[in-house]
Parts: sequence; C-alpha cells; structure tokens
Amino acid sequence: MDYYAAACDFFLPGNYLVITPAASTAFIFILILLFLVSFLLSGAQVAYFSLSIRDINYLKTRPQMSYKRIVTLLQYPKALYTSILIGNVITNISIILIANLLLDQWLSMTKIPDGLIVVVKILIITIILVLFAEILPKVWASYHKVWFASASSMTVEMTTLLLGRISRQIVRIDNSIQSLFKNKQKEDIEHDDDINLLSEEDASTEEKNILIGIRRFGNTTVKQTMRTRLDVKGIEYHTTFPQVLKLVSELIYSRIPVYKGNLDEISGILHTKDLLPHLKADESFEWQTLIKPAHYVHEQKLIEGLLQEFRANRIHLAVVVDEFGGTSGIITLEDVIEEIVGDIQDEFDFEENQNFRLDNHNFVFEGKTMINDACRLMNITPSVFDGIRGDSDSLAGLVLEVAGDFPKQNSEISYNGFTFKPTEISKNRILKIQVTIPDETKNETT
Repeated sequence: MDYYAAACDFFLPGNYLVITPAASTAFIFILILLFLVSFLLSGAQVAYFSLSIRDINYLKTRPQMSYKRIVTLLQYPKALYTSILIGNVITNISIILIANLLLDQWLSMTKIPDGLIVVVKILIITIILVLFAEILPKVWASYHKVWFASASSMTVEMTTLLLGRISRQIVRIDNSIQSLFKNKQKEDIEHDDDINLLSEEDASTEEKNILIGIRRFGNTTVKQTMRTRLDVKGIEYHTTFPQVLKLVSELIYSRIPVYKGNLDEISGILHTKDLLPHLKADESFEWQTLIKPAHYVHEQKLIEGLLQEFRANRIHLAVVVDEFGGTSGIITLEDVIEEIVGDIQDEFDFEENQNFRLDNHNFVFEGKTMINDACRLMNITPSVFDGIRGDSDSLAGLVLEVAGDFPKQNSEISYNGFTFKPTEISKNRILKIQVTIPDETKNETT
C-alpha cells in the first residue's frame, strides 16, 4: 500500500470524501463531544495537580461522590497524570481527523483555491483546538481548581479505567529510569538511606542515628532545636528571696532565666548553684546580685556556630530572639548535643518526657515536640515533610499546616501516607498528637 499517497489523499484537497447530511450531523455531534472531553481533560491536568494537602483534607470531609472520586484518583498521582495525558492526546488527534473531514466537505463548496485550503484547515483547527481545548480550560481550572476537579471527575475516572493498564506500565518504566538516574534534589534522603542500609555488624541503630545527626548538624538552625517560649520557666526579677528558693526547688533547673514583667525583658540568667552559700540568708537578701548576663542568639543561627560560641564563652544556655527582638525561647548545650547523640535522659527527665512509641508504626508526642526530635524517635528523615512544612518547627505547627485549620480532638489528618491524630487539645493549643507512619517509610528508613 502506498501510505504516502493515502496521506496526501486524506489531507490535501482534490479527492474529497463525500459525506451525507446525516453523517455530517453525526460527525458534528461527535466533534462537540470530543471537544468537551478534551476541555475537561486539559483542565483536569491543572486542577487535580494544583490541589493542596489542605484542599484534599477538606474534600475527605465532604459527602459528595465527585469529591470522593477525586480523593481516590489522587492515591496514584503518576498513573492518573499519565492516563489524563494519553486520553487528551487521543481525543485531540480524533478532533483533528474529524475536523479535517468536515472542513474538506465544507471548503470544497467555496471558491477558495486548492492551494490555500490546507492553510485554512490548519489555521482553523489549530486556533479552535488551542483556544478551546488548551488555554481556556487550563486558565479556568487554575482559578477554580476544586470546582473543575469535581466537574471533570467522572470523565477522568472513565479515562483511568480505559487507560489504567497502559498508564501503570508507563509509570513502571519511568520509575525504573528514575532509579538509574537519581534526582540530586533527593540527596539528603539518599544519604540517610545509605547510612540506614549499613548492616548491624557495621553499625548499631544508635550509631546510625548518630551518623545521621552528624550529617544534618551543619544545616540545623537554633529555631529547629530550641525550647519554645511556652515551655520556658523563669523567675520574675522582683520576686522575694524565699519565693525564689521555692521556685528553684520546684523547677529543678541549674540555670533559670530572670525577666522583668514578661519574657521579652530578660534581665539575665540565675545559676542556682550560686544560691547555695546564701540558703540561710534573711528575706531581705538581694538575690538579683547573683544574676549573670544572658547570651542572645538569633533563631536562624546554625547550631554548629552556636556550639562554637558555647565553647568559646564557656556558657551552657542562650536566649533565642526573633527578628523583632522578642524572646522566642531558650537553647541549652544539652539541646545542641542531643541533635547528634539523641535524647539525653537524666534523673528529672522521666516525668517530663511525654513522647513514646506505641508500636513500630504508632507514636505519641507532645504538640510542642520539635519536628526533628519527632523524626529522630520515629527513625525517619525530616525531609519527608518538606512538601507541606512551612515556617513551623513543632509537630503541632506541622499538623496545623497540613489541616489548614484548627483540628478537632481525635480527628485524623493525612499527609503522604502519614496520619496525625490530635488526642489532647486545650483551647487553642494541641497538647498531644498520635502519629502513624506508613509501612514503606518504616521499611525505607530502618
């Protein structure tokens, strides 16, 4: 068969296919239907993959079937995107073929020279296809992503049913290629995996965690490690000496911040050992004379540099300030060292530590727990939360960012296979959170 001649007969003027009025009407109807499908699939490419975690969590709470379809389809995003893309290409090719037949029929009845008919057909098909099957749906979907995703959900579902098997094969091939050429942006995760892949003979679990801590140490900020303002216990400057002694015995800290009025006005640091020679002093004793100057650091300072400052100045505690000069919290030498070696328990930490493992996949944390500390206990890399993590450094802040609103007690918030369940809430503060990690994450990191 002469394929070149056949192609010329199809696309070039001269030998027109005779179409009856009834067939022409049917072709027009099919063409309109194909345009509608192309419109929905093109917009779906933008709508589905513009949905944020907050949008998806919102859809999970709604009873509409279209919303449930969206959530189900997004469980396999690569296969979904591939199905939409293939379906859209097939639809657009069908539009071009049918439009070519109809235009041949109609333009043959005009006085347009045969040499210009091909140009006219290309212009008409291109303008209509680009405008109504590409630009308009994608612009609309970008402004109304939830609505468009809902409106196109049935079409997308049918497309994935028809093309799902092909799409999954393409995704498998793509994953195989990606495994050969790893993305440099995932360097942090891969390095942690390299450490975790060491055998037990080469390194114990504790040694692996220390190696990971050392590797991350240079990129960790003070804000990620500090004790937040809500957890800082201090002594007001004008407190009487007997009351100071009582507070010191209750707090059980070796160094305590002293403030005037509120924590934004730190006067200095009281070393409790300096009180020992004055335990029998009378109430008029001016304990304020024992206050040492406070050392201040910015919350974005790297803890690697802070450790050098601690060593150079021979201090163990610093007050952390934000960009406005207000007190964000405090950080101690112990906090810095724990970033490398893990939690250091002393005789007073048992009652304070409210973080524990329920089983291999379920953990309970205080809401104020830093994300890095929680990840260390769960033996996962903090970078798994990079897709949603904004400015928050605590687990409660991460949950608020994922939920997009203040969650209800015992409600479940999902992200990337992780489930967060606030089990204890007091007013506007999340006190305790149960975290469930997916099986594959545990398998990858242990």
